[in-house]
Amino acid sequence: MHEQEYRRNPSAGVSRNAGGGEVDWEAERRRRRARFLRELAEARALRDRVQPRRAKAARLRHAMRMRTFRW
Repeated sequence: MHEQEYRRNPSAGVSRNAGGGEVDWEAERRRRRARFLRELAEARALRDRVQPRRAKAARLRHAMRMRTFRW
C-alpha cells in the first residue's frame, strides 16, 4: 500500500478477522515502527557522512556523557 493511501485510510491495509483484529493492528504498528527506525538510522548515517565534523563532535559529547554517567 502506498504511504499516501495509508494516511488517508490507516485501517485499509489491516485485515480484521473475528479473533485476531488486535493482533493484526499490533503487527502493522510494529512494521511501521520498524520502517521508521530503519529510515531514521539511514538519515543519521547520511548526516554523519555529509557532516563528519558535526558527527565527530556528537560522538565525543556522547562519550563524555557516558563516562560521567552514574549508575
